[in-house]
Amino acid sequence: MAEDEEPVPISALQHVVFCLRQAALIHVERLWAENRFTAEGQVLHLSIDEPGARRRRGLRRVTALPVASRRLGLAGVADVVEFHRDADGGETPFPIEFKRGKPKPHRADDVQLCAQALCLEEMTGRAVPEGALFYGETRRRLVVPIDADLRRLTEDAAAAMRRLIADRHTPPAVYKAGKCRVCSLNELCRPQLSGRSAAAWRDRMVVEMLAADGVP
Repeated sequence: MAEDEEPVPISALQHVVFCLRQAALIHVERLWAENRFTAEGQVLHLSIDEPGARRRRGLRRVTALPVASRRLGLAGVADVVEFHRDADGGETPFPIEFKRGKPKPHRADDVQLCAQALCLEEMTGRAVPEGALFYGETRRRLVVPIDADLRRLTEDAAAAMRRLIADRHTPPAVYKAGKCRVCSLNELCRPQLSGRSAAAWRDRMVVEMLAADGVP
């Protein structure tokens, strides 16, 4: 990452994997909208958004831990990181990402977790072989191996996000019912109007509304 570049938010990588257009709408066009799913996710994080640390049975547990990787140009906050004591007296980080709902058919959540693991490796100098996703609906951890395929997908997602930001280009919409139905940006994205800028659509709607009210 160049010295004058802003780091990419780790949370952006899940948007890249889920939908490249969604990533551009949020992080390039700066558009956002809430729906039931995003609201439930915020409620789930209320209990872990306060920074803190505690030790129990030889395990150190840190909440809301800032993490970053200069190599990948990433920065963010890990929900929870457990530091497990090793035989050599060191500590191996074990990141835990909290998510609403249940495990998904795509790897967006895995990539966000892996990005945290890669940051922790760079920050601590310790290998992070696995982490976990905790889903609010199932109320249990899903252990995720931080293997070569996931690392490659995560680094590719980071590079794709940097290109989006550098090019300031919003990809055209590709309508996929399963994804578009749950996306909070559906009304702003208008996937049936493929290729048009959501910001331009929003501005046009404002002009038409004002014209209808007789505002010059």
